Amino acid sequence: MELIDITDEIKSLLKPGAIGMGLLYLFNPHTTAGLTVNEGADPAVREDIIAGLSAFIPASLPFKHAEGNSPAHIMASLIGSSLTLFVENGRLVLGQWQRVFFCEFDGPRNRHILWRFAANLS
Repeated sequence: MELIDITDEIKSLLKPGAIGMGLLYLFNPHTTAGLTVNEGADPAVREDIIAGLSAFIPASLPFKHAEGNSPAHIMASLIGSSLTLFVENGRLVLGQWQRVFFCEFDGPRNRHILWRFAANLS
């Protein structure tokens, strides 16, 4: 399990000057992974999120799913599979400490994210 900082990859989707104001929608089509925005300054926050989720959803519970990855499915459901982010002047709008994270709960695996940009919303 890990939270992977994908902020720079997301920013590279945007072209400052070519894109104005709008919303960037990110969708993760995987059932054992999620997307979130959280603090990126201290790597311990990522570790704490995983530790907290693991304590909340212990792998020792008698899950019935044959694949054995029920905790990952539950964590993905709690975190969520999509994000909607503001874009202004072609730049991603995030708080000072915020970063965008891909939450891998059942990896490593090959993953991808779908995205759409809706411009000039007011």
